[in-house]
Amino acid sequence: MQTSEPMVRISIRDQRLDLLSGDEVVASYPVSTSRFGLGSEEGSFKTPLGRFRIAEKIGADMPLGTIFRGRVPLAPVDPLPQTEDLITTRILWLDGLEEHNANTRARFIYIHGTKHEEEIGQPASHGCVRMRNVDVADLFDRIPVGAEVRIET
Repeated sequence: MQTSEPMVRISIRDQRLDLLSGDEVVASYPVSTSRFGLGSEEGSFKTPLGRFRIAEKIGADMPLGTIFRGRVPLAPVDPLPQTEDLITTRILWLDGLEEHNANTRARFIYIHGTKHEEEIGQPASHGCVRMRNVDVADLFDRIPVGAEVRIET
């Protein structure tokens, strides 16, 4: 029996992330993409489209809700980052595989948890793909570094 490498497909229209094995959806999660629309321009806060790979996984074994600053988990006594778009629980750092999205890693575009779980299911992020904390922890455990990610309209 041959098994396919897991792959992630994100639908902007459906605000949904599907984890695929071959053609089979093995898990599906609601997400939140950018409230600023779609694009790859530096500083645009837009969600890029196309093919990507998971370049790094950050936050393994951290408690749900852990807040990261600069991809480093904060200690309980650390001051909170000065942003409303906190990155929590886990980080799946994306690397663009196409010319138009090659700057994705340098733009710090992630799949990550959020403190704004009430906004999941609608565009509300600053370019990243936000997930519920329990969902991003589940996905993190199921997907390897190097796995393909496709973000589609």
